[in-house]
Amino acid sequence: MFETAPFRKEPAHMTDDEFSMRIEMLENRLMHQEAALEELTRILLTQEERIREQSETIKRLREHVRALLPSQLALPEEETPPPHY
Repeated sequence: MFETAPFRKEPAHMTDDEFSMRIEMLENRLMHQEAALEELTRILLTQEERIREQSETIKRLREHVRALLPSQLALPEEETPPPHY
């Protein structure tokens, strides 16, 4: 994805042109990494919003289903008395 340096000389042995080229390559890599980080941040924020919306939808649906389904327990006034009464 990124170009690697065509040379691996120690900075003390580099010419000015080699040093300038290396600085330019590092600046380009940094620019691409910053752009990638911004894109990842944007995607993460979008996903967080979707998760929040989906959580709210699930909560509403759960409440709706609970309201539609009859309770497994009868109301106290609907309970039949136990056999020993």
